[in-house]
Amino acid sequence: MPASGAVTRNTLRQQIADALRDEVLAGRLQPGEEFTVKQIAEQYGVSATPVREALVDLCAQGLLDSDQHRGFRVHQYSVDDYRGMVEARMLVVDGIFRRHAPAVLPTPQTTPSPASEPDLNVGVALVSVRRRGEAAARAARAGDLDILIGYDIRYWRELGRLVAANAYIADFLHRLRVQAWVFSVPYLRSERDLLGWLWGGHVELVDAITRGDAEAAVEVVRAYNAHSLEWADRLEQRAP
Repeated sequence: MPASGAVTRNTLRQQIADALRDEVLAGRLQPGEEFTVKQIAEQYGVSATPVREALVDLCAQGLLDSDQHRGFRVHQYSVDDYRGMVEARMLVVDGIFRRHAPAVLPTPQTTPSPASEPDLNVGVALVSVRRRGEAAARAARAGDLDILIGYDIRYWRELGRLVAANAYIADFLHRLRVQAWVFSVPYLRSERDLLGWLWGGHVELVDAITRGDAEAAVEVVRAYNAHSLEWADRLEQRAP
């Protein structure tokens, strides 16, 4: 059994990492912004050790860069980086739906045979995902980035775990999702046509998966990725 001090430190490490990740996602820590372990430790009123460990964790996730002499800075992704994230998730998600069609849940008009009894845990999980999707879609329609980011990340994480049925793939997609938001937030906060570029197809996607309609799900995801790449092209054209 680990010592309680180790448990407390690890919990604090995770709390600091989560707090800093939220700062980056909210745009309060800007790409390229520099800081030291001492500054963060003083900000949160904690010792340097869990802070250093949290910052190293965020470096491993691609959100921070470490400089031996200057401390840490928020990683600055390029438009090409973002395009690469979108293309990577396109390939992975398309492969998931092609290899593993989502579970078909019974509709009120359908009485499943004993051999095709649905997995009730999957049904409960999809209801939870749909609720997150509804909240994300409402935030997208309202242009509320702070609300959208939180729900969108949780929506895709839960959906990825459910559909991929592979922890490594789900974690990879989650990391891409967070990195894509880190890139996007500074641009979206200055975007004049914000509502036109926020995706809100969460409910449509989860409904397709609930029906077991892999083709419809693939089409929703492909349209979403095409929308993301179009935005990347627009950003590139806008660059000086």
